[in-house]
Amino acid sequence: MKIAQIIQVLDELAPSSYQESYDNAGLITGNAASDCTGAICTLDATEEVILEAKGRGCNLVVAHHPIIFSGLRKITGKNYVERAVIAAIKNDIALYAIHTNLDNLLKGVNGRMADILELSNRKVLLHKQNNLMKLYTFVPREDAEKVREAIFEAGGGHIGNYSECSFNIKGTGTFKPGKGTNPHKGEVGKREEADEEKIEVIFPSYLKEKLVTAMTEAHPYEEVAYDLIELANYFQEVGSGLIGELKEEMDEVDFLQLLKSAFQPKVIRHTQLTGRKVKKVALCGGAGSFLIKNALSAGADFYITSDVKYHEFFDAEDKIVIADIGHFESEQFTIDLLYDVLKLNFPTFAVLKSEVKTNPVNYFI
Repeated sequence: MKIAQIIQVLDELAPSSYQESYDNAGLITGNAASDCTGAICTLDATEEVILEAKGRGCNLVVAHHPIIFSGLRKITGKNYVERAVIAAIKNDIALYAIHTNLDNLLKGVNGRMADILELSNRKVLLHKQNNLMKLYTFVPREDAEKVREAIFEAGGGHIGNYSECSFNIKGTGTFKPGKGTNPHKGEVGKREEADEEKIEVIFPSYLKEKLVTAMTEAHPYEEVAYDLIELANYFQEVGSGLIGELKEEMDEVDFLQLLKSAFQPKVIRHTQLTGRKVKKVALCGGAGSFLIKNALSAGADFYITSDVKYHEFFDAEDKIVIADIGHFESEQFTIDLLYDVLKLNFPTFAVLKSEVKTNPVNYFI
């Protein structure tokens, strides 16, 4: 087992193109070509976690938060970031982070929070733009199904919960083979007409190279005619935050008790209760105050997140209850998510959950 094989699964789960511009997801230390002795999943790749990985025979740490977030000018061990990097390099342990790219998946960090609360009818709160493309290609009618199938297998044609979506138009193509060509049909120097189908499919932008390769390999023409168009449409399952519905509406105090039980926060900071029932719930793991207005406009009764500042609580306007349950508390189940994904793909390989509690926040009660 190579580290690269594990990275491939994680990259397919949450492509790097889904991360925010300020982020630093991906392989941070280590060599992807190295053999992997085991992987340990954690929220934070601290020095203690790295030493835990070494003690448990793992040379790969898969973390949600990147230990290097901004540039390092020196590595002298003067702070926790530098000490973690030194420990990783010294013990030949690879560090891989899967951060806002996992946050921006409907089935990612927020999806796992929604699982805990058993929310249904889930939708993204703020869609991420410029992540879809459209492919047009022109194929001899008798080969159209073969090319369509290749495109579908490469990941094209997925729209929401629908797969193998395409639009097809029959028409006539013309071409004249030049000197040195080996045409699929027709003669060199003579214009030819062909019964063709125009195939259109939508696909996530990160699949562009894979899709074009699959299409050209399946296509019978020596020179394949195709167009790639960037779309302004949003990808329904990619973006920040999530909104869903509880099975049954609840009183606000009962819902706060549910949050207390589900996420085990020491304290919940929240705005004034509205006195209304809770049915629609919006949430965002980690620091999510930037989505308060989106939760409001989506008609949420409660918005669950963390790291909300004093003045941001005023944005509730008595129309919604904002509940800050803590950063670690909101993202803690990400460890289980990463573990489940890796265990599903590598059932006989050593995948572990870190036993180190990395939450740096403590409460005096």
